Amino acid sequence: MSVKAYLEVTMKIPAANRKVAAKVYTDYRQPFLDTAAGAQTKQLLVRDEDVQVLHGFNSVEHAQAYLNSAMFTKHVFPGLQPTWEGKPEVRISLLPVGR
Repeated sequence: MSVKAYLEVTMKIPAANRKVAAKVYTDYRQPFLDTAAGAQTKQLLVRDEDVQVLHGFNSVEHAQAYLNSAMFTKHVFPGLQPTWEGKPEVRISLLPVGR
């Protein structure tokens, strides 16, 4: 496993909605790992102020492709959208060479 890039999705999700959001994460974690091109890892980080999902990929190109995939645009995104307060922050981060 060699993660070279992370797709980071950070969402403000009130405590009352976190159970629903966690179910979306759980439902799509394994299908993501099994079918998304270049997928390496997927982790859920829950903090008082927000919730973040870190998707590890073997390339920036695969991370970008997942954002446009049917899984993300037709299932994950619509499943999470009712749980948010405001828009999520979505970014792709490249790991430094040599990591």
